Amino acid sequence: MIKSNHTSPVMEFILLGLSAHPKLEKMFFLLILLMYLVILLGNGVLILVTILDSHLHTPMYFFLGNLSFLDICFTTSSVPLILDSFLTPRKTISFSACAVQMFLSFAMGATECVLLSMMAFDRYVAICNPLRYPMVMSKAAFVPMAAGSWAAGSTTAMVQTFLAMQLPFCGDNVINHFTCEILAVLKLACADISINVISMGVANVIFLGVPVLFITVSYAFIIATILRLPSAEGRRKAFSTCSAHLTVVVVFYGTILFMYAKPKSKDQMGADKQDLSDKLISLFYGVLTPMLNPIIYSLRNKDVKAAVRNLVDQKRVTQ
Repeated sequence: MIKSNHTSPVMEFILLGLSAHPKLEKMFFLLILLMYLVILLGNGVLILVTILDSHLHTPMYFFLGNLSFLDICFTTSSVPLILDSFLTPRKTISFSACAVQMFLSFAMGATECVLLSMMAFDRYVAICNPLRYPMVMSKAAFVPMAAGSWAAGSTTAMVQTFLAMQLPFCGDNVINHFTCEILAVLKLACADISINVISMGVANVIFLGVPVLFITVSYAFIIATILRLPSAEGRRKAFSTCSAHLTVVVVFYGTILFMYAKPKSKDQMGADKQDLSDKLISLFYGVLTPMLNPIIYSLRNKDVKAAVRNLVDQKRVTQ
């Protein structure tokens, strides 16, 4: 739809957030702040142990360290803005700051999709081809794999952000969201957004569809290999090496599917409740998965638990 071009260009956006529900803002401020601190602490500890503990200097834990750093970056790109919006009466963000925040959030999300598929490949080689694992997953292989994940996510985010910010915004500047979420911003453009829709569709296929397919096929081979092992103890040990990653994948993609597969309400009252529900689900998706990742790896991985205990013990000795 073409909007009027007689209004002045938009120089800043207003973030609606929970403005219509002021009683919820203080409660959610404390809740999101607590979750953010848990994210920083949990993922920070994981990064620390993967660097300091020589037993964790393997491809799997190198990817895990990247995932933890990514989760910190992903939440830091949006949570401070969200927390500020809960306390600020007029929640505005400049055009350039909106572009930066959009890029960072999109880049981190796309990178995580690719990185999870790289971690699935690592588990596939470790379980299905253990004798070739040191050769296939050498440092010359796993470092470029991680770097490629970051490069791919950053590239698609740069393209999507550039296309979005090239659009004219000359009317409504109220974003019905906590942050500069790209779909919410595109709704405000006073020009044809078909190119943006097509490019977003292509990006979804590449960064959601392809990784999901890759992970599914990898785990099909992994499960088939585990079931062929002769002893129950061997099967248990083999599955324990990939159970944490599989749990993280289910939580990450399960939340995405839940967000986008929900039926939309058609009546106006229902639509208002739907908007609030969508924003809250998006809010918790942005902090819940990064908060759960270190907890899942700490609970389901004995090597990580041992490394954390060693780190705590060393701290006590030095004191």
